[in-house]
Amino acid sequence: MPTRTARTAWTGTLQEGSGQVELASSGVGKYDVSFPKRAADDADGTTSPEELIAAAHSSCFAMALSAQIANAGGTPESLDVTADVTLGPDPDGGFRISGIKLTVRGAVSGLDADGFAAAAAAAKAGCPVSKALAGVDNITLDAALA
Repeated sequence: MPTRTARTAWTGTLQEGSGQVELASSGVGKYDVSFPKRAADDADGTTSPEELIAAAHSSCFAMALSAQIANAGGTPESLDVTADVTLGPDPDGGFRISGIKLTVRGAVSGLDADGFAAAAAAAKAGCPVSKALAGVDNITLDAALA
């Protein structure tokens, strides 16, 4: 399996500096990052590590869920997955990812609501990004058929 690469160029201090993260492997874009905007309610056109983790988690979970649905005998017609990643204070100092909420609504043939929920739980457990984020204390899942 390939290795994927992102690169960040940063200048300045945490509070006054800024940077740009580049999705180097795919070359699809460069995105501005800044700590003050990371911690603000309005990102004002910048991304953050948490948003990038949310993108990775939602896309990985969608792929894992499509596989789990097929393994259970169903056919995924559409999956709408959102990952909300929260940055919070770390009791030991600094910050940490304090929670992740996965929400999925799906249109699936061949599975009932219980079968879909079971497939979603298996996808949450088996998704490589979920596994990488195992140190997050609170990863919740809200799965329902549309």
